[in-house]
Amino acid sequence: MTSTTGGPVIVAGGGIGGLAAALALVRRGFEVLVLEQAPAIGEIGAGIQLGPNAFHAFDALGVGDKARGRAVYTECMVMHDAIDESLVGRLETGEAFRQRFGNPYAVIHRADVHLSLLEGAQETGRVQFLTNTRLERIEQNPDGVTAYDQNGRAHRGVALIGADGVKSVVREAFVNDPPRITGHVVYRAVVDKADFPASLQWNAASLWAGPKCHLVHYPLRGGEQYNVVVTFHSRQEEQWGVTEGSKEEVQSYFQGISPLPRQLIDLPKSWKRWATADREPIGQWSFGRVTLLGDAAHPTTQYMAQGACMAMEDAVTLGEALRVHGNDWTQALDLYQRARVARTARIVLSGREMGRIYHAMGVERLVRNSLWKGRTQERFYDAVEWLYSWNVTNCLSAAQ
Repeated sequence: MTSTTGGPVIVAGGGIGGLAAALALVRRGFEVLVLEQAPAIGEIGAGIQLGPNAFHAFDALGVGDKARGRAVYTECMVMHDAIDESLVGRLETGEAFRQRFGNPYAVIHRADVHLSLLEGAQETGRVQFLTNTRLERIEQNPDGVTAYDQNGRAHRGVALIGADGVKSVVREAFVNDPPRITGHVVYRAVVDKADFPASLQWNAASLWAGPKCHLVHYPLRGGEQYNVVVTFHSRQEEQWGVTEGSKEEVQSYFQGISPLPRQLIDLPKSWKRWATADREPIGQWSFGRVTLLGDAAHPTTQYMAQGACMAMEDAVTLGEALRVHGNDWTQALDLYQRARVARTARIVLSGREMGRIYHAMGVERLVRNSLWKGRTQERFYDAVEWLYSWNVTNCLSAAQ
């Protein structure tokens, strides 16, 4: 049963979450109107990591082949101590990992995830995009939602999905809770292979854990580029947002780091600087015919490498909730929320804890370095089972 008489579903935001939502909604028989405040549908950022759960989501959204063709498949995830270069832990992501979780682990440029979803949405012929359009006001009645943009134009739809990111206008309208500024600053850059140290050209998602800082690197785009991410605890009061970075600032934070990982901070010609924040997890993010999705629903720090993955999971779960309830929005949004709240909160809270582990100092660092000594791969896999075994067939089980 498809009830689309009240117009399209409005999706606020044309990022990864918004496009994933659009694909899930088209599969339920809806027309979709995506409202994007930027002048073009695009994506900034650098590399992101994709767990098996992300590939399950891509497949459920019909773009698995597109994403697979653009990803780089890593041999392992590895953590070293940035001071003495000792190995802290190594999780193999080869054949045994794929067998266990039904999909690979990969790294990919954020823009390539976005492009895969955008091509999928455009190919349906049922997704309309309006750029330079910022939501300012939302009204709803039992039959639908009207969203008003900055020019006073009214957009009418059967429902509204707020996929408008960490500074969500939709969340502000219904929840209006403050961000939790972490004081952690992330610098991200992409470096060409020719400029990247041969000693670090590993086919791995690699992390160097240091005191109040860490560094990450992995290959992108067939190994022709490398993603470089450095994170540190800022000395100054931070405001949530993205700015241009400065090489001098980065270099001032990584004293005492071993020369091997320290090379990373000298590489990029230009950096983007993210002052990070999350929000306290909330138990309600559906309001009548309006719901939140992705970073608008559960903004998180980057330490679990799951932000984009969670947004795509949200979209798939929303689609499944609509399927189970025959496109009845009230019931579907309630089911979607119940299926997602605890899992996404676990990502937010785990991210905070991982940040502490990565940045351990003194005796805490010694504890961190001993955490995984002698652990078998099977035990590593058991520990991430809750995260990576998610798929379209079990995505509603948390709501049962």
